[in-house]
Formats: sequence, structure tokens, C-alpha cells
Amino acid sequence: METLQELQYFFTKGYIDHRPNLTIDCAIFGYHEGELQLLLVKNKFFTMWCLPGGFVRKDESLEEAATRITAERTGIGNLFLKQFKAFGDPGRNDPRGAFDPEQLFELAQIRLDDDTWLTGETVSVGYYAITDIVNAIPKADFFSSECAWFPVDRLPPLGFDHDEIVSDAIFTMRIHLYHFPIGKNMLGEKFTLKELHLFYETIVGKKLNVSNFPNKLIALGLLQKLDEKKKIGAHRSPAFYRFNDEVYDQALKEGLVLA
Repeated sequence: METLQELQYFFTKGYIDHRPNLTIDCAIFGYHEGELQLLLVKNKFFTMWCLPGGFVRKDESLEEAATRITAERTGIGNLFLKQFKAFGDPGRNDPRGAFDPEQLFELAQIRLDDDTWLTGETVSVGYYAITDIVNAIPKADFFSSECAWFPVDRLPPLGFDHDEIVSDAIFTMRIHLYHFPIGKNMLGEKFTLKELHLFYETIVGKKLNVSNFPNKLIALGLLQKLDEKKKIGAHRSPAFYRFNDEVYDQALKEGLVLA
């Protein structure tokens, strides 16, 4: 939403275009130089940081809604996306402690009552997405005041049940790391085996055998060695590698086993 008119329409007549009680919450992870980060937003009338999300439109699938939300927040339309869990505990979207009604009134001249289409219990479908922070451009809109990256080990307090969603997203991503070659979206176009090893250690959150993952990826044909080398000092010029696009795309569809 980019204008006051769009915001007012959403609050008063959004049920015409959206499915009431069904939302998407996206844990968008970014990786850069050995640090895993998470993209968060703060709406103008919420007092706490939250995951990017929103209601599902009546003319789109869940996957299309997640793709739209991640593209709106990162400027990238082809992120690796995986659905991981639905969240529907009673009271999960209770706004107490996170919602400032006076800020909403000041911004849009709207007061929510108990009968609005937005105040009912919602079920949120969780997706996680991954990207290289360098290529993503966090974007706030009229609805939000801030959109920024935070290290996953230093997150601010989150609203609603988003702490639980983040925890489940990280857990699922670490499991998927052994079955999908998700590194392509988080690493640059080319990288050394040491950089690839650091990436995997960062994602799983523990030390790994220095050669297991690169050797497995090479054996599966996922990596291509380039003629170019990285200049890092005398007698230290490790080769660059890149992902084999054809093999990589096939592995995303069929899965693989890296363990």
C-alpha cells in the first residue's frame, strides 16, 4: 500500500479483495560475510517489530501471496521460498502490547471496532525465503515506518507469535539445507570453497567438517570450478566456484541428500 486512500480502503473494505482470517508471514533470511540476518518491518501503528506479511488476496494462491510479499519487501521476485508451518493458536493475533490505536487514528482517521473483518482470529501460513543481502533492497511502504535487517542472534522483541514463527523457520531451513542446495540465493555469483564452508556453518549454527559439504556438492555436479582465482596474498589464490544452474534447478525440484 502506497497511499492513504489504499490504506483506508484496506481497513474498511479489504474483505472484498482479501480472504478474511488467512494471512502469510514470511521469514526472509539474508546472508552476508558469515552472518545470517532476518528482515523485519515495523508498521506505523504497531509498537513492535514483526515479520513481513499480509492477507491473502482472493485471486492468488498461497505461493503467489508469499512471492508478492517477499518481492515488495526486497525488490527481488524469484527468491527461494518454502512453506513450513501454519500457525493458528487461539489468541495468536491479539494486538495487545503491539498495537497503538491512536497512531492508526492519527494516520488514517480510522478506529477499529470488534466487528471489523480484521479483528477475528487468523491462521497464518509461514514461509521462509533466502537472499543475498547485497542484492536485496529493504523497502518500507505507506503502511510501515521501517524495514531493516537484523542478525538472527540479536533480534528485537517481536510482536504477536512471531518469535515462534522465526524459531520454526530457522529449524526448518536447517533441515532443508541437507536436502536442497539453497546456497545459490545467499552466496554471490562466484565463491571459494572456504566461503561456501563458512556459509553452511553459519546456517546450521555449528562447526562442520571442512571438506564434507564442498566435496559432496562437487560429486553431485552442483559446483563448477572456474579458471579465475581469488587473490588474497602471496601463495594464496584459491579457485572460484559457481553453481551449475541446470543441476541446481533439478536438485531444487527433486531434492538431494548432503548428510
